[in-house]
Amino acid sequence: MAVVFGPGRTIKPVWFDWNNRKHAVLETTYTWTDFMGCIKRLHFSVRDERSLYELTYDTNEQTWELSGLEDN
Repeated sequence: MAVVFGPGRTIKPVWFDWNNRKHAVLETTYTWTDFMGCIKRLHFSVRDERSLYELTYDTNEQTWELSGLEDN
């Protein structure tokens, strides 16, 4: 997972590795935040050249998860 931590508290996913393949993020289509108990999670809906993915960042553990996939 590669991200850019921008001005303020912004996070921009740039690419991620899944199934031994690097997926370049062409666009972040939507972002939202939720809480699992007291743990804040940041969600990013991103797309590469062929699919839409949901990436989730756990701010407590500082880990990323591929939470969803929509193939075209």
